[in-house]
Amino acid sequence: QLVQSGGGLVQPGGSLRLSCEAPELRLENYAIAWFRQAPGKERERVSCLGTSYGGDSTYYEDSVKGRFTISRDNAKNTVYLQMNSLKLEDTAVYYCGTDQYYYCSNPNPPTYWGQGTQVTVSS
Repeated sequence: QLVQSGGGLVQPGGSLRLSCEAPELRLENYAIAWFRQAPGKERERVSCLGTSYGGDSTYYEDSVKGRFTISRDNAKNTVYLQMNSLKLEDTAVYYCGTDQYYYCSNPNPPTYWGQGTQVTVSS
């Protein structure tokens, strides 16, 4: 139910933008999060955006604060993850996720996932 785009190969210090669309959902009514999974590591959440009626609250994992920005374009029904000042350790497969019960302070992962997109930071 979630369709991702963006990602790719970038040098350290570069920028990328990931997109997450939901043809069957109104994303403004859902809290939605970006997760990533690096080789040999567990999936971790990097950012979360609350619902529009909840005030669009945002959450960032410490390692990406000040570098990543999560946002939503309600007219395009799309959530973005703008990633700036990318580091080697940001290399991972990135996933967007949500479901009707998901909220940003929920420690449990959502049940609807995008297909994943590779982000590789390399010189």
